[in-house]
Amino acid sequence: QVQLTETGGGMVQAGGSLRLSCTVSGLTLSNHVMGWFRQAPGKEREFVARITWFSGSTLYTPSVQGRFSISRDNAKNTVYLQMNNLKPEDTAVYYCGLRSIVTTQYNNWGQGTQVTVSS
Repeated sequence: QVQLTETGGGMVQAGGSLRLSCTVSGLTLSNHVMGWFRQAPGKEREFVARITWFSGSTLYTPSVQGRFSISRDNAKNTVYLQMNNLKPEDTAVYYCGLRSIVTTQYNNWGQGTQVTVSS
């Protein structure tokens, strides 16, 4: 059974940094895409960033471009989201998701980790 386990959330002041991790078990990643999403209170879940596993190509939503960085560790089957210069509007529950490269729908999700940025 495929499981995604997230760690690394917390509370920081504006301008601070956090690194989220998402480890995948039950599957060897290859032709997959790992994504980070977030959901703020009262809002819908939104795309943050994604990385194509075999190529390492990345994509970011404009609001985090230049502040967030997504990366992967093949040996650990883990994807990271380095978040710098955090802003209060980044406050949300962050989720990692997994999909096949041939689809657009993410079928596996982590449990979510809270990120709170105070002003």
